[in-house]
Amino acid sequence: MPTQPEEINNSSRVTLFPLEGLTVAYTTRSSDERGLGDIGIVAVTAPDTAKGEDLWTLARSMWARTSNSQEEARWILTQASRARIVHASAYENLPDVKWTADLTRRFHLDALFANHEILATGRLTLA
Repeated sequence: MPTQPEEINNSSRVTLFPLEGLTVAYTTRSSDERGLGDIGIVAVTAPDTAKGEDLWTLARSMWARTSNSQEEARWILTQASRARIVHASAYENLPDVKWTADLTRRFHLDALFANHEILATGRLTLA
């Protein structure tokens, strides 16, 4: 369910982590002035040919029980939140970095998951 492409420029904490041949960036955004971080942005940064839809394809391949977009979205968010919590040597936490995201999919979760109501995916470029 691709959505209208959206470009966002921001500065925030970004976690970079490897995931099955992709380099993935995770950050958050708030839907209102409360600053709750209820939108999880999980986007590919490398390789250059990767697209945000590659995350959904990977989630489908790893989550073979069903083809359920809700479960796939939760799988993507689990990988991102795991990377932020684990602090493994292959992961990099950038506390305040400028970035541009070209988001191609915005998915509304049916319930709050990992403190997110929305998962946005696409490509992210660090400044």
